[in-house]
Amino acid sequence: MNISPLVWGITLAVTVAFFVVEFFIHVRKPHEPTMGEAARWSAFYIGLALLFGVGIGLVSGWTYGGEYFAGYLTEKALSVDNLFVFLLIITSFGVPRKYQQKLLMIGIVIALVLRGAFIAVGAVVIQNFSWVFYFMALLLLYLAYRQAFGADHDSNPTQSRAIKLIRRVLPFTDDYHDGQLSVKIDGRRHLTPIVLAIVAIGVVDLVFAVDSIPAIYGLTNEAYIVFTANAFALMGLRQLYFLVGGLLERLVYLAQGLAVILAFIGVKLAFHALHVNEVPFINGGEPLLWVPEIPIWFSLLFIGATIAVATVLSLRKTRVQRNSEPTSDETDEPTSNHGPRSADGPAAAGDDSSQPTAGSSRSPQ
Repeated sequence: MNISPLVWGITLAVTVAFFVVEFFIHVRKPHEPTMGEAARWSAFYIGLALLFGVGIGLVSGWTYGGEYFAGYLTEKALSVDNLFVFLLIITSFGVPRKYQQKLLMIGIVIALVLRGAFIAVGAVVIQNFSWVFYFMALLLLYLAYRQAFGADHDSNPTQSRAIKLIRRVLPFTDDYHDGQLSVKIDGRRHLTPIVLAIVAIGVVDLVFAVDSIPAIYGLTNEAYIVFTANAFALMGLRQLYFLVGGLLERLVYLAQGLAVILAFIGVKLAFHALHVNEVPFINGGEPLLWVPEIPIWFSLLFIGATIAVATVLSLRKTRVQRNSEPTSDETDEPTSNHGPRSADGPAAAGDDSSQPTAGSSRSPQ
């Protein structure tokens, strides 16, 4: 796949333009997005990503098109998993709902910049050192294990070392002051809590990039596909947060599904490493050509099926659990006059912050 500097330049410019337009249309003026707004923009970005994949298939061949779709599915699933930790951070810092869009946008931009750097480094390393496939395969297998059986994900991001250090060094206010990053109080500049939330999300984005980039490089060696799949997976993530925020807690098997995907890609990378082997102490430095290469069509079907199964099993389990819970008539507990919380987002429309939820096994600390 030969991508000219001009195409790279246009792609980067369009990507930046999308985020700039998003900022001025949706984020610059703090507001609470409606379900309709979130649904429309989510559908737009998903449709755009699918059309781009079709374009790659038509222009460069469906082998590359399949690699793009497999990478996009994987990165989108990992991005949804990221929403769990974003929700935890927003809850822990008590970010008012109308300022959450701004925080999410900044977090997504940080994620894209960090992933872009990882993609550039990864492309150079893969091109010059074939042994790195062994390392990436082992890393993905370890990350798959951690994803399935990792440490508690409900740790409080407000207590991380980075946040504690910043609190000691810099002056902060307790109020958000209309979503500003800093305010002047008694002649001295103070930072608002949203800066702490941005730092927490930045640390989380760095951790997420460690498993995100090796995963997609296990599906394709094309840096252009890796970047565009990541960019499209991150586009619309802000709207998706508000659209499915109330459903996140129901995806109880998402972590296990992602663990299966990461393990599968790890095995695929190991097979590829053996197939192009140059390591002296493995088969005398000669490739093991009898080792099968997993075709991209199988990877695409496997990833799609895994996501579908994890989603269906999650929704089925939570539905059974809810049906088995005692109703208010069966308990002696008095019911609230306010009724149940709305499930149309991370919090009800009038709430200032979202509620904590369970899902991702990756800790922000």
